[in-house]
Amino acid sequence: MTRGLYTAYTGMYNEQKRLDIISNNLANSATIGYKEEQVTSQAFKEMLTYKIRDRSNGFVDEPVGNMSLGVKIGETYTNWDQGSLRQTENTYDIAIQGKGFFTVRTTNAKGEDKTCYTRNGCFTATKDGFIVDSDGNHLQGEGGDLQVPTDAARIVIDQDGAVYADNVYVDTIKITDFEDYNYLKQYGDNFWETVDGATAVEGSYSLQQGYTEQSNVNVIDQMVDMITITRAYEAGQKMVQTQDSLLNRSVNDVGKVG
Repeated sequence: MTRGLYTAYTGMYNEQKRLDIISNNLANSATIGYKEEQVTSQAFKEMLTYKIRDRSNGFVDEPVGNMSLGVKIGETYTNWDQGSLRQTENTYDIAIQGKGFFTVRTTNAKGEDKTCYTRNGCFTATKDGFIVDSDGNHLQGEGGDLQVPTDAARIVIDQDGAVYADNVYVDTIKITDFEDYNYLKQYGDNFWETVDGATAVEGSYSLQQGYTEQSNVNVIDQMVDMITITRAYEAGQKMVQTQDSLLNRSVNDVGKVG
């Protein structure tokens, strides 16, 4: 019976972790460029169980069969599907349609620079003409920090990322893609960074000026999954209550027999 309590606990713990991930997806459903997280569940390794030394077989241990001890989170992964585009008509809002990431130079509290990658294409221009995100991180061009003339009357960004100020070429936005996204890890604030083994490749994309890519979270699907998880968690609670009742009877009633 204590094994039953443990099995029910693993199921409840697994559902709680799944609920945390769905809650994070829902919280970021309006975050520009956000990619939803998904999760798989897997059973613990099955173990061979034995009937230990009872009278049915001359007090000899006898194998009964395999039994799983519960369930656990198998893998948390990112859904990289394209999000829908929303028109903003803002000059420095840029959406990537296809594969690839904006390359951004971030600076931490110690003043150390780090190259990160994002699908969030909501940028603005500083008074010096640098193109930055809402936190002041610099969008990268092929020549480094992307900067446009402050006196330009019209900025145009074509589908290949070339930037023109009053019809004069300035730089090209650096879009980076990777051979295997498993070598990316979340850095925070909708950024990703590379880990050892990441291989950069040329992306297949087109840029849309005046648009932003919305998150790819399907709110309805997430809500349905949340209801399913809640019901599974409640089932686990009922299992715990049943096991507790059986233990109570074993201790307080069975001991009185005879």
